[in-house]
Amino acid sequence: MIYMGTPRLRLRDWMETDLEPFRRLNADVEVMRYFPSVLSSEGTDVFYEAILSEFQECGYGFYAVEVKESNEFIGFIGFHRATFPSDFTPCIEIGWRLKKEAWGKGYATEGARACLKYGFSDLGFQDVYSFTAEVNQPSQNVMIKIGMSFVKRFNHPRVMDQSPLKPHVLYQINRQAAGGE
Repeated sequence: MIYMGTPRLRLRDWMETDLEPFRRLNADVEVMRYFPSVLSSEGTDVFYEAILSEFQECGYGFYAVEVKESNEFIGFIGFHRATFPSDFTPCIEIGWRLKKEAWGKGYATEGARACLKYGFSDLGFQDVYSFTAEVNQPSQNVMIKIGMSFVKRFNHPRVMDQSPLKPHVLYQINRQAAGGE
C-alpha cells in the first residue's frame, strides 16, 4: 500500500526486497553517526519486525521510502510511538533515516512534510515530536524546515552517560501550527 506521495517520493508499506538495502543502510557508519552504534543484520531484522508490528498495532509507523523516478528504496520516513521514560512520553515521534546517496536532495524534508500532513489530517494526531542528539544539526535543520519548534534540551535515558550523543534536543509541532483545524 502507498500511504502518500510527493512530487519525487512514494511512502509505502515495506516489502521483503527492502530488507537487504535496509541492512546496508543501518550498517553504514556515516548514516548511523548520530546513533550509539550501527546495527548488525540481526539488529536490523529485529528493527524491521518492530516496524511491521507497530503498523499492525497503531496503524502507522516508519514508511519505506522510494524515489518515484527509479523505484529505488532509500530509507524510511514516518512515525513511531516513543515510550522511553521522559516527561513528554508517550508521544508520536516523526523520524527519518536515508542512505547517504539520498542526502542533500531535500528528500527528508519533502517526505516529512507529507507525513505531517497525513498524520494531522488522516491519522488525527494533535501533536508530533522529534528528537535527536544535540550534535545532529542536519536532522535539526529538517525539523525547523518542516515547521517544528524547539522545546528543550534533555538527556536521553537510553544513551550511556559518557556518550557525546546523550544530550538531545526536542522539537514539537501541533495540528494548529501545521495548518490543521
